[in-house]
Amino acid sequence: MSRWSLAAIVAQLIALGLISDMAVSTVSRWFAAEKLKPWRYHSWQHILNPETFLEWARPVLQLYEQAKELLASGVWVVCADEKTSIQAREPEQETRPAQPGKPVLVAPRYHRRGFLHLFAVLSVADGNKWGQTFERKRFVDFQTFLLETLFPEAMRRGVRKVKLILDNGTTHAPKQLQEWLDRQAEVNNWPFTIEVIWLPVNASWLDQIEIWFSVLQRKLLQPNDFDSCDELAEAIFDFIKCENQAPKPINWTYTVQKLESKLGIN
Repeated sequence: MSRWSLAAIVAQLIALGLISDMAVSTVSRWFAAEKLKPWRYHSWQHILNPETFLEWARPVLQLYEQAKELLASGVWVVCADEKTSIQAREPEQETRPAQPGKPVLVAPRYHRRGFLHLFAVLSVADGNKWGQTFERKRFVDFQTFLLETLFPEAMRRGVRKVKLILDNGTTHAPKQLQEWLDRQAEVNNWPFTIEVIWLPVNASWLDQIEIWFSVLQRKLLQPNDFDSCDELAEAIFDFIKCENQAPKPINWTYTVQKLESKLGIN
């Protein structure tokens, strides 16, 4: 057994002949007193190449630290990514509102009404967000999102440069994206340039927009109670609009120095 329940621990002690009998509640009290929880576990991933990881992560962390000053000088730092396969689930029974002493009651059975992919971007300096939903998740959809959502906002802001932080997912077409961006800037005669800053591989925890995706999940998408994809999309856009009424940048405290200390690199 890789993880033990309290009852399993008692059974094993009896099987080993160490005790003849013991109440599970006794073990529970002992574990509570010692703050032991052998049934818990956490995912963990080791950084296999610290030097390479730091080389890719350092520019991202520096941009997070300098985002406000850069924006004042006309350089806009943004993070973009997708939250994929957001389902619209219609409960078989109507959700019951909370009552004194009782939480919201949600029916466990539901009908699937489709799903959407949310493409979103976060302005690091001020915390504003923008989003667009698609039925598919392809490079062409990501291109559409940039052309219809991100770059018009860059025009409106009058910035001279956009620094776009992305992961290496296939939707972002790492081998094609920068060339396509340069070509679009030339064809459309944009008054700004675009530079892509790639995150290290397997480093979504360094992407600020992932933090906002978790906020979206907790505050809007759980429990999932939407009768259609149209209703789901409208709820997401309303949530973004509400957040942007009083946007706050993410309080990011993880610095290059902390990463160097973690990796043992000075």
